[in-house]
Amino acid sequence: MSQPREIAPGATYLLTRRVLRRHFLLRPDVAINQLLIYALAVSARRYGVEVHALCAMSTHLHLVVTDVQGVLPRFLQFFHRLVALGTKVLRKWEGPVWDHEATSVVRLATPAAVVEKMAYVLANPVAAGLVRYAREWPGVKVDVGELGRGALHARRPSAYLDPENPQWVEEATLPLSLPPGIEQESAEGFRQQVAAELERQEAQARAEVERRGLRVLGAERVSKVSPYDRAKSSEGLRERNPTFAVGHEQGEAWRTAAAAVRAFRASYRAALGRWCAGVRSVLFPAGTWWMRTFHGASVTDVALAA
Repeated sequence: MSQPREIAPGATYLLTRRVLRRHFLLRPDVAINQLLIYALAVSARRYGVEVHALCAMSTHLHLVVTDVQGVLPRFLQFFHRLVALGTKVLRKWEGPVWDHEATSVVRLATPAAVVEKMAYVLANPVAAGLVRYAREWPGVKVDVGELGRGALHARRPSAYLDPENPQWVEEATLPLSLPPGIEQESAEGFRQQVAAELERQEAQARAEVERRGLRVLGAERVSKVSPYDRAKSSEGLRERNPTFAVGHEQGEAWRTAAAAVRAFRASYRAALGRWCAGVRSVLFPAGTWWMRTFHGASVTDVALAA
């Protein structure tokens, strides 16, 4: 049984979703890039999700978003379904598009974690040995200079979406928002922080590629890889699936965040036990989503202290 997860309005997350068996189904090209931007734009607008950073790799997606309304599961279900159905048409693919593992959802609990994970998302193509610099990646991505002030645009893909359906607008715009707590007057300093961390991670990734005696593939060759091939590099089993991140050297913040997770889970399990015993008046902790949405359970409006 999976652990209960707090879905809190206003929380910022790093989201990762992987393609089935590491096929290159999302290999960057004009049609796939258009589909991804359009699907994300309409999904984010529908559910009030703010997008801060993203990078679409051939085998997986990374997003940093803020779930303003506390509806993250709805957003993920809608967005991933659009991408999957569009990809099946574009690639003439039968069967599932996404890996059977659930989306990785990591709550970013500190400003340091936001900076580090945004840089991590942008640096992903470099870490994979595909390009030397993040800006060279031909897939859907955000450049540092666009953080909090840029926007991505895409016309409605011809694949799957019915042009007669009014919910599929002819052109969708995805604004790139600043994370919570970053005001416009401090936005440039924030971009500089992410740029510095990105430069550090890029240098580290290039050194690792060189140490392993590998050759950087390059944007042109990346775009020519067959989407039906699979990644051949080894990937360790993900034994740990973190629920939050605080950044490096943030020991006190880690303890606070871990205590909050433990408190939520303990309160949730206690409430669930009473619910299963027939006590329908029990209050679940703030952030309870599944029981409230699908079973009408009552939820307290006060968040638990760590």
